Amino acid sequence: MSKLLDFFSHPLYLRLSPERLTIRNVRTGAFISEVPEIAILRGPKKAQILGVGVEASLHRATPSVEVLNPFAHPRTMVGDFTAAEQVVKAFIRKLTGSSWFATMPRMVFHPLGDPAGGFTQVEIRAFREMALGAGASDVLMWQGSELTDEQVRSNRLPSTGRLLD
Repeated sequence: MSKLLDFFSHPLYLRLSPERLTIRNVRTGAFISEVPEIAILRGPKKAQILGVGVEASLHRATPSVEVLNPFAHPRTMVGDFTAAEQVVKAFIRKLTGSSWFATMPRMVFHPLGDPAGGFTQVEIRAFREMALGAGASDVLMWQGSELTDEQVRSNRLPSTGRLLD
């Protein structure tokens, strides 16, 4: 049964910095890499997402639309959890499509950078929770060098980095 699930699964490798979010389907090689911004129309009842990535920047001049990067905060990499989760979810949808047959992907989440003192437990938990909230079935948190598709597929990570707990 595991082989069958592996066949339908599409392991994803997500690399994140405040300047760029890159997600790659390691089975197909398809990827998306854009600035992690989101355009939100604040309405009287409910906020509406107008676009993410390059589509978000198209709304910069529109009054009542807020374009923000939830990963660009001076003290932490997650300045707005709800917006960050929506960005990750939308990027996954852009990459994988919105097929009703799509399975929940396994994900290696790789926050880039080396903050003074390392990533906090709050940041690590926020990254994991946003990946799960965006539809991942399982999340490995990685800090280290960029991974190859084979390393992500096999979960054999190099000793030059570490898993974040």
